[in-house]
Amino acid sequence: MKRILIDGAGGAPAEGVINSLRESEEFEVIGIGSEPTDLVLSSAERKYYVPYANHPNYRSALGKILEKEKPALIHFQNDLEIFHASQFRNDFDRFGVACFMPEHSVVDTCVHKYKTYLKFKAAGLVVPENILLEGEADLKMAFSRLGDAEGRIWIRSASIGAGGAGSLPTNDFDMARSWIARFKGWGTFVAASMLSADTVTWLSIWYKGQLVVAQTRARKGWVHGNRSASGVTGVTKVGETVSDPIVDDISQKAILAVDPKPHGIYGVDLTYDLSRIPNPTEINISRFFTTVLFFTEAGLNLPYIFAKLALDGTHPQLTKKINPLPDGLLWLRGMDTKPRLVTKEQIEAEIYF
Repeated sequence: MKRILIDGAGGAPAEGVINSLRESEEFEVIGIGSEPTDLVLSSAERKYYVPYANHPNYRSALGKILEKEKPALIHFQNDLEIFHASQFRNDFDRFGVACFMPEHSVVDTCVHKYKTYLKFKAAGLVVPENILLEGEADLKMAFSRLGDAEGRIWIRSASIGAGGAGSLPTNDFDMARSWIARFKGWGTFVAASMLSADTVTWLSIWYKGQLVVAQTRARKGWVHGNRSASGVTGVTKVGETVSDPIVDDISQKAILAVDPKPHGIYGVDLTYDLSRIPNPTEINISRFFTTVLFFTEAGLNLPYIFAKLALDGTHPQLTKKINPLPDGLLWLRGMDTKPRLVTKEQIEAEIYF
């Protein structure tokens, strides 16, 4: 039985991966994390505390665990850990641990959203215009150039993080200025043109420049979205399997814009503009999205495919490489409730309207 070490254990992004891997009897899953109250909830078979990845002791703490557990593979499910661990990935070779990640330059581009935007723009992709907000003059220019019919622009952090960090739609200059100041965001926040509320994610695994598998999921709302200033929380409430050749094409072009030889996990987030063109907004690099268990339950275990590729280069036997799952499968999530895989017909059969 091969041992796999997963970081962020106990948190939703990692638990979907851990539970997917535990579907197979081939792997023993060990969890590490920086939040003891999360870590204790993990379904990993053993759990270790480590400081946050930007702490000076993180590297040595991780090394001690690698030396003790001797895993065959290590995988990270958080942008902060991905970015920092990527910089000392040679340590993993020393411990004889596989690490299936893109080059560090690609990781750096993707965890910094403005750098990603510049790559998309250079590749000729349709994207919402972004302006890096170095100061109030840039913010004034953003309102002048990017405002929609109601004068609104979209503000968000362009630095490492997930969950729509610091995002805010507003047509109020004073509010925007105060918002950026609150997050100490001058120089790291961007303003962008407003898009629609319709989003889709194209989650894919590549191996030495070749696409192995990809599956598209539409998002039908956010958990606790009504408690966020932007309506975005990063936690999908309802996911639905969909397929769209235009999304497939744009997503692959977006990935190749940041990496000419993709190797690892690339999750392209796209938002439809008012002309119904899907605009790539970021690439979640080297990690699965939070609802990856959705695909596993539906019959497409991407973490298992990832692990087999990383450990021995074994490719999956699939009838279709792109969108092998049927359209219309729904993954329903809520706080303190078990997620369910259903169809619209099942919902209608169980509920009195």
